[in-house]
Amino acid sequence: ATNQFLPLILVCASGGARMQEGSLSLMQMAKISSALYDYQKNKKLFYVSILTSPTTGGVTASFGMLGDIIIAEPNAYIAF
Repeated sequence: ATNQFLPLILVCASGGARMQEGSLSLMQMAKISSALYDYQKNKKLFYVSILTSPTTGGVTASFGMLGDIIIAEPNAYIAF
């Protein structure tokens, strides 16, 4: 999407990271958030976040809520 200057549509669904997954899983959310920041602010491209049920934990705290437009499916369970 970045190379072709296309809008990005990301469908989020997550029950949250588990302790058993370790710190590596948490670092991936930070890397995604950093890439999205560059995509939106530096490249000036459009990002739509679609939240499905459930969307909880780190996804909600990071890239799930960074969209230029944030849409949720009806009655979706969204929490942190």
